[in-house]
Amino acid sequence: MRQESTLIPLEKIAPQVLRGIKRKRRELLGPTRVQSRLIEAAVSSSDQENSQSILYHHSIFCQTYLPPRDPGNDVQTWERSNGDVRLRITAGIAMHPDTKQFVPVGLPFGPKARLVLMCLNQKAILMQSPVIEVENSLTSFVSKMLKLHSKGDNINSVKEQLARLSASTIHLGVVRDGHATTINSQIVTAFDIWFPKDDRQRVLWPSTIQLSHDYFQNLVNHAVPLDETHIAALSHSSLALDIYTWLAQRLHRIPANKPTLVTWASLHGQFGQGYSTEHIRKFRQVFRVALKQVLSIYKAARVLDETPKQARRYSIQGETFWREEPATGLTLYNSPPPVKKLLA
Repeated sequence: MRQESTLIPLEKIAPQVLRGIKRKRRELLGPTRVQSRLIEAAVSSSDQENSQSILYHHSIFCQTYLPPRDPGNDVQTWERSNGDVRLRITAGIAMHPDTKQFVPVGLPFGPKARLVLMCLNQKAILMQSPVIEVENSLTSFVSKMLKLHSKGDNINSVKEQLARLSASTIHLGVVRDGHATTINSQIVTAFDIWFPKDDRQRVLWPSTIQLSHDYFQNLVNHAVPLDETHIAALSHSSLALDIYTWLAQRLHRIPANKPTLVTWASLHGQFGQGYSTEHIRKFRQVFRVALKQVLSIYKAARVLDETPKQARRYSIQGETFWREEPATGLTLYNSPPPVKKLLA
């Protein structure tokens, strides 16, 4: 008599078997879109003699960061620090064209806010002017400058981040040799964030954008060049972008014979927004995934991530238990920056 087959619940399959099934499925499906971008960036190299292939980020934004995700409408202030550097961003208000009233505008956040800021920085550096000439179509800006597909979701999210960047106020603070310098300013000034439409419903914006004078002058002195190909490959992740810009600013400043240890506690304080100290193990897992993506394209970066220690068995008063030794952190070695040549 034929015996009917029965389905085995997944939870009863050995973990190693499950991992094998998932690995085989990934092999059959091929690389994801993110993996494809990383592979393309790893095998190609930008023409660093071409200034159009270089993006720029302010050095303070390479050490402290915008919110990685939407902090919510109730959060009006975002503050981060890293050593002697501190960033404070305050959400702003803007005049609404219909109600003719000031309305609150939230904080900028996420990967697209970072991409927009890098591209505006690039234009300002190339033109050596705080007045930036741009395409009058937001669609062109998204597709040509941000290298994103100009679908509706991207258009709307970029428009939102432009509005938030325009309305917010930034405070940049640096302590050097006992002296404190503070910049209180807006990044973008004189900007219509409501984006009027023409008869064909194409989203328009002004042909020029003006950065604030204080921000522009400070950017000229403290701009960090970044490889546009790398940025495009990491554009899916705020954390990956933040790790990349941090290493681009940091590694070439480390003395050649004095590698620097950065503890996981320090990394958690710098990058671990949303992860409590009780969940630092989860933060390490997420950070390592993003770091692996960064190092796959920033190949010159010399970063040693210690091998996770195996749990050890201990016996006290006849009771046996396992303990995992705490991880120390990352060791950073002097490395060339991703973009070796600056503009003349």
